[in-house]
Amino acid sequence: MSAVIMPEEAEAQIVDDLVARARAAQKAFEENGSQERYDNAALAAAWALMDAARNEELATMAVATTGLGNVKDKITKNHRKTLGLLRDIKNAKTCGIIGDDPKTGITEIARPVGVVGAVVPSTNPVATPTNNVVNALKCGNAIILSPSPKGAAVCEKLLGYMHVEFDKIGLDRDLVQMVPAPVSKVKAQRLMETVDVLVVTGSQNNVHRAYSSGTPAIGVGAGNVTVIIDETADVVDAAQKITASKTFDNATSCSSENVLVVVDAIRDDFLKALDEAGGRLLDTANATKLKDALFQNGGLNRHMIARDVDQVIDVAEIEVDRAESAKFLLIEGEGIGSAYPESGEKLSLVTTIYFAKDFVEARNIASRVLDHQGAGHSIGLHTTDDTRALLLGETIPTCRVIVNQAHCFATGGAFDNGMPFSLSMGCGSWGGNSIDENFNHRHLMNVTKVVRTIPVNEPSVEEIFGDYWERVGK
Repeated sequence: MSAVIMPEEAEAQIVDDLVARARAAQKAFEENGSQERYDNAALAAAWALMDAARNEELATMAVATTGLGNVKDKITKNHRKTLGLLRDIKNAKTCGIIGDDPKTGITEIARPVGVVGAVVPSTNPVATPTNNVVNALKCGNAIILSPSPKGAAVCEKLLGYMHVEFDKIGLDRDLVQMVPAPVSKVKAQRLMETVDVLVVTGSQNNVHRAYSSGTPAIGVGAGNVTVIIDETADVVDAAQKITASKTFDNATSCSSENVLVVVDAIRDDFLKALDEAGGRLLDTANATKLKDALFQNGGLNRHMIARDVDQVIDVAEIEVDRAESAKFLLIEGEGIGSAYPESGEKLSLVTTIYFAKDFVEARNIASRVLDHQGAGHSIGLHTTDDTRALLLGETIPTCRVIVNQAHCFATGGAFDNGMPFSLSMGCGSWGGNSIDENFNHRHLMNVTKVVRTIPVNEPSVEEIFGDYWERVGK
């Protein structure tokens, strides 16, 4: 009598088979590896999306299947994020000797991590997996994607195009695979337990599961971007940049402005500039109705997340002044903390605004907001006083201070700043993450050190403690 295979066992076996194929493909990829081969593999995966016709098709499909964002901005995001990543890695050495220091006697050799597992969100079901795949292949790895249920179909289409490009250069298709639909927690958990490294972008539940899986994991923290506009700011420039950032792809980005803190001295001028840019501040009655509609049962209304502003208005059944030209909505914050959900991330075309008597109070409000949610991710500042940016960097629990920029374009890398292009922002210990920088290819590369002897460099005890003894005695 044959053993009965339980559904969970069958699902786990599916993942085990994927991992086995990925390991075989990765081993051959590494054994025949060269910088040229790794670079070509990364370019092949990237061209699968960078081709304009395929980008448009995938962006259209992403919006149709997930209901999140808008096609025009997804096309832009897919193109710019991938192009920027390719710029970043173009001359990066990821195979063979990458460093040789005669002074230390250490030679560094780049090695793959093996099989990468990547959990990707429905908010960016094309750009994020492409970023993960390109980074993995650049370093000689294989990768298995675990898409969200809504993102599975477009992920499968993306991989199909990647495999077409692989065939052109004789690359094994098993280097890039995905957990097949239907997506389930059993499959995702099994992937987390069996690969060599995990990269997890999306819900904090997935991040926590990854950290507890027993596999080394690179997770990212929750976003709740807070931006200060101080009394020295160019209010028109700030309003235009905030509007462009907040409305991009209907606020699907974790780097979209969720909270604004405005110094009283420029309150009226800034609100006027924001109104002219398309930001509509709601009166108390309509703000209350919007909050009641958006925040439900401890979560967000799925009919308002990353939707067009007219749908947000319709679902909330609110009245908005000059609604036809509105681009996003503003509500005044009543407080900060779990009792005031408007102080947290909203993933919608809704931003909370607080007012402060001066910069000191503004900094304190921003710090309290990030302590509630979003610690480690990023803070924005519109100012002409650069010392204030440094002060925020020294006192606020954040890994990034974005100065006078459209936040969602800047945080994950831009062509006019030095941040690496990425869709996954590490939040350091403040956000419960193992990294405090933008996820990039170096996180998917082991480095072996060849260590040789050098002339002895052993100090005396007196050399180390001499100054200390003079100050306090032995």
